[in-house]
Amino acid sequence: MENLSADVVVLGGGSAGYAAARTLASQGAKTLVIDGAPELGGLCILKGCMPTKALLHAAELRHGILEGEPWGITTEHVQVDPKRVFARKDALIADFAGYRRQQLEDGRFGLLRSQARFEGAGSLRLEDGRCVQFGHAVVATGSSVAPTSLPGLETTGYLTSDSALAEARIPESLVVLGGGAVALEFAQFYARLGSRVTVIQRAPQLLSGFDTDVAGELEKAFRREGIEVFTGTVLDRVERIGSLKRVWFHHGGQERFVEAVEIFLGLGRVPNTAHLGLETIGVELERGRIRTDPHQRSSRAEVFAAGDCCGPHEVVHLAVQQGEVAAHNILNPSRLRAMDYRLLLSVVFTSPQVAQVGLSEREAQSRGIDYRSESYPFNDHGKSIILGAQEGLVKVLAHPVTGEVIGAACVGPQAGELIHEPTVVMAARMTAAQWAAVPHYHPTLAEIWTYPAESLAESSTAQS
Repeated sequence: MENLSADVVVLGGGSAGYAAARTLASQGAKTLVIDGAPELGGLCILKGCMPTKALLHAAELRHGILEGEPWGITTEHVQVDPKRVFARKDALIADFAGYRRQQLEDGRFGLLRSQARFEGAGSLRLEDGRCVQFGHAVVATGSSVAPTSLPGLETTGYLTSDSALAEARIPESLVVLGGGAVALEFAQFYARLGSRVTVIQRAPQLLSGFDTDVAGELEKAFRREGIEVFTGTVLDRVERIGSLKRVWFHHGGQERFVEAVEIFLGLGRVPNTAHLGLETIGVELERGRIRTDPHQRSSRAEVFAAGDCCGPHEVVHLAVQQGEVAAHNILNPSRLRAMDYRLLLSVVFTSPQVAQVGLSEREAQSRGIDYRSESYPFNDHGKSIILGAQEGLVKVLAHPVTGEVIGAACVGPQAGELIHEPTVVMAARMTAAQWAAVPHYHPTLAEIWTYPAESLAESSTAQS
């Protein structure tokens, strides 16, 4: 049996792994990608970003038609064919995945379809028994839906983001466990296609990674759409009552229950590291995540990591950056690059969308960073009033002395697009005054940023 060798092996062919492999190959390294997943493509393409956004757009179209009365657009009945909704999603994903397969198989680097385990320094063992010798490794094995120990849930059955994407059905009623991005995107998708939805969140608010005022706007929108929301809960147990599934929980000091046809589990993801044999070579893990330094190096000098398997943020563009940084540093040890999370972006594709970049008020306070903040509501802004926006705001944080913009948040129409303007402002280290001086066309959604920017510029002690 022939053994193999490579300068660098990359475990995983998703966004992070492919970014590392193409970077390594472009600089002449003999690179081997090893991917044992049932299908090539990675989480984003197959079961994450792309398929969920395809479904959300369908739900948004139906909702827009049903809400058209103020614009003089009415209809007696809007039919939804779940099979066609999901078929379009499947066709799009097949196209995206096919393109990624072409990229992985175009000959720039080797590709093996196999699981692999570390056996020792510079050595991996494949499923068929062959050994792979390497100089460096990049682990980019991604993540999986987090399991749960909630009593009764396994026997009762439930949907996850993986299984929901494969089932072209809209349950009559649904309980969503979780209040993060994935849970809320699916909650609104099902609600807008006809499900009666209840969200049960353990944290005191939805979207616990966002400021309370920002998350509160989304909660108001959910309630207005008829989605029931419970926050600050303690999940107790699940049981089947006839054809329904009953979720017991504590809320406000009282035991309560909600019944529905189906349950959606959206309590996060866990890194895919348990099967890799990392413990045999001394790679340090923290709750399953590979611990890395700013250069994406693990506790073993020859092993790097990128993407969801190491974190700290499960975001595709960061996974790509991490893969590129890891590859660069393997080949250029005297010119190391480091990850910089100053421009950390987060987007939730609900309606209204929610987005932030840089520091939130909560993070600034926890880190003892002084700031000034100003916000402005969408329901007092011309273009968004035309669009019918009822909830939402933009918020900008700036240094109290220099006026440099250090963070921004947006909850409202097209927030995922709008957040890129303050991202560019922060990348250029502009002040609020400099930002306010940039012309904005009227009427546009983007001009809403000028209001908090102008307020901060007026209050800054350092006009620019």
